[in-house]
Amino acid sequence: MTEPSDAQLGHEERPAGTQIPNSDVWVVIPLYNEATVISGVITGLLPTFPNVVCVDDGSRDGGALIAYRAGARIVTHPINLGQGAALQTGFEYARERGASFVVTFDADGQHRVEDAEKMVQRARKEDLAIVFGSRFLDNRTKPGALKKIVLKTAVAVTNWTTKTRLTDAHNGLRVIRQDALRQIQLKQDRMAHGTEIIVQLGRTRLPYAEEPVEVLYTEYSKAKGQSLLNSVNILIDLLIR
Repeated sequence: MTEPSDAQLGHEERPAGTQIPNSDVWVVIPLYNEATVISGVITGLLPTFPNVVCVDDGSRDGGALIAYRAGARIVTHPINLGQGAALQTGFEYARERGASFVVTFDADGQHRVEDAEKMVQRARKEDLAIVFGSRFLDNRTKPGALKKIVLKTAVAVTNWTTKTRLTDAHNGLRVIRQDALRQIQLKQDRMAHGTEIIVQLGRTRLPYAEEPVEVLYTEYSKAKGQSLLNSVNILIDLLIR
């Protein structure tokens, strides 16, 4: 698929020499059958993050074309390989384009652009290699009692197995600096990639922090059953590894 020009994407023309904010940042979005929401996710990101790549992981709903028309770059897996594989492909794409930072962002509209921007700013200001988003550092996110129990259990298992001290180990919103990114090689293609990425980042011994973020459990995500099912899948993957 040929990448569109900035004019086709609706990017404003700027005078020569003008610095584009966050032009050294790539947002990586694993994309699998999210045609109904992905356009809004991308158009929400582009004013703050001009570089967005969606890794279409074998979607069957035309979401890749919608994402492309909304302004994202597209990399395609012909078959579904899993979210871990999609992230790794996106990381490689961003590295090849000289990204200083990568933001991992979900395709279903659960993450807030404002939170991602704050995380990038904090990474720059505090010289952090990794910033993990945490929905448990404040009270904005309302996951529901059962989901919260499952997620907290997953955090405890992850912290025990990885020797880290995180409050939210499987939040898809992260900021990763280029020196940390070079050391990631994800092999887990299912939900266990969330633990794998923490293990690999921890081994870098690079500075990291958590940032309070809000996860939006929308009617769309609830209708898909993702809010609890993904949490259970994470826990199962952790326990069988």
